[in-house]
Amino acid sequence: MTVQVRLVNGEYRIGGDWEEAGKANAFLAHLAARAFSPATIRAYAFDVVNLARFLIDQGIGLAEVTPVDVFAWVDWQGARRDGGASAGKVVALRRRTAAASTVNRRVAAVRAFFEYLVMTGARTDNPVPSPRRGQGLRPVARGLLGHLGPGRPRGGGRLVRQPWRLPESLPAGEVDAFVASLRTHRDRAMALAMLLGGLRSAEVRGLMLADADMGRRRLRVTGKGGKERHVPVDRAFFAELAAYLRLEREAYLRDRTRRGRHRLAGVAGAHGACLTGDHGLIRASVD
Repeated sequence: MTVQVRLVNGEYRIGGDWEEAGKANAFLAHLAARAFSPATIRAYAFDVVNLARFLIDQGIGLAEVTPVDVFAWVDWQGARRDGGASAGKVVALRRRTAAASTVNRRVAAVRAFFEYLVMTGARTDNPVPSPRRGQGLRPVARGLLGHLGPGRPRGGGRLVRQPWRLPESLPAGEVDAFVASLRTHRDRAMALAMLLGGLRSAEVRGLMLADADMGRRRLRVTGKGGKERHVPVDRAFFAELAAYLRLEREAYLRDRTRRGRHRLAGVAGAHGACLTGDHGLIRASVD
């Protein structure tokens, strides 16, 4: 039996031989109705499919899942050791197939899925355990800044302990060599927006020319959930952007028009001008 994620009429759906696929697809439609982004719905779909493959392998239906089955699913993903440690014996380790962070993300998605089943009456309870966040025995914070709470955020909702690692960065020489290897000002501006501003690739693709404030050297970025923020970016990015607008943009738009791949709306028409195209910065908005 196979179960997989499919794109049907622009929407992500779960297909295959799983008898419970209808409930899962109703859950995905529920997420779409709540204005979740397509990327988020896709991620939920793959996480539910992972659970579905385990349930098919074990011959368990959604109505029969228990907390013990949830922990068995976590172990099935290969995030934990096989067996216990014994003195004088070598403990075999199963090949890790998922990082702890991946398993915890899947658990969170499946918890939401079962909450939906409870809401719709398909189940009476949610079998996914919720980790304890404390038992309310700590003294109430006092003082002028007591309302701020603890300085370190507490991670909740995780069934698998995951390490806290410091972010790694490339040496400055490698960064300079990478940027220098890019052939156009457009591509260098894209790379610098991510390197110097910490933007995600999807955020770079969604930038508009109106979002670039060259005077204040900052970008207005629309991130996940449609949340906007201002990001200061080094002058190197704006130097590459200015060089692109001065030297490359006109030829780029002319080439796009000649190939007829997009209906161009002009550099700063009523719809604005998008800083990213299929493979990089700067194409005119087409809608």
